[in-house]
Order: sequence, then C-alpha cells, then structure tokens
Amino acid sequence: MEKAEGFARTVKGICAACGAFLADKLGILYPVLTLLLLAMAADYVSGMIAAKSEAMQDPEKGWSSKKGVLGILKKVGYLLAIGCAVMVDYLIFKAAGQMGLSMPANTFFGLLVAIWFLLNELLSILENVGRAGTPLPGFLQKLIAALKHTVEGKGDEIVPEETSEEK
Repeated sequence: MEKAEGFARTVKGICAACGAFLADKLGILYPVLTLLLLAMAADYVSGMIAAKSEAMQDPEKGWSSKKGVLGILKKVGYLLAIGCAVMVDYLIFKAAGQMGLSMPANTFFGLLVAIWFLLNELLSILENVGRAGTPLPGFLQKLIAALKHTVEGKGDEIVPEETSEEK
C-alpha cells in the first residue's frame, strides 16, 4: 500500500512540476490552452452523445468511426495552428528585442488563435447538445458567436486583408 501511495505522490509531483513549468513559459496562454483541451474533450463526448441520440431516433444515423477520427485529426490541426501562431509571436518578440523595441507581451497571435478555437469548440458543444435534444437558450450561442467574431476582428485589425494591388 505504501508503494502505491508513494507512486501516486510521485506522479502528482511530476504533474505539478510540469504544470508549473508550462504555466511559467506560456503565461496567459496556459489557462486558455487548458480550457481548450477540456473543451476539445467535451466536444468529442458531446458529439458521441448527439450521434447516439440521433441513432435512437433514426437507425440510419449514429456513431461513425470515420467521423470520430476526422474530429480527432481536426483537433490536432487546431493545436498545430496554435503552435504556428505561437512561433510567429516568438519571432516578432525576438525581432523586436533585437531592434531595441519593448513589447508589452510575448504572445498575441497564439492567444488570439487559441481563444478563437476555444470559442469554436464551445459553439460545437452547444450544437451537439442541441442535436441530442437538450433545449438551449438562444442568447448563449449568439454570445459565443459574437465573441468569436470580436476575436476575428482583433486579428484582422493587426493583419489587414490584401489590397487589390497585392493580389
């Protein structure tokens, strides 16, 4: 019994150390990424619940391993896109430092992209819950969609669309 308790303490300590290290290195991005990972898991589970609920009403519908794998691949793509945005932040932060410019934060695009994906996951969870037959307040989806639009707008302010001359 003592070995199991010692092992559990060791695992908890390693997890705490890893969490503290990531929180230190990622800053404000860490809690957003944590929420995103939780939302991804909730979206996957809510999608399975919606599929099962639909299958009970229509035998033609239901669980699909192909859809499940595509959903997982999409979520891996989210993480890769966030990684690219964090790399852009790193490049900008380092370049600014080399030019003697002071940056107020070392992450901007990574945070925007992570928040955008988090809001996207929240919308998907609500859609899945609705497909499963749960009544939802309309304002909740509208609020999340409006927040997602606001985040997109902030990114668009920094990176304007191409002009017709650049195309």
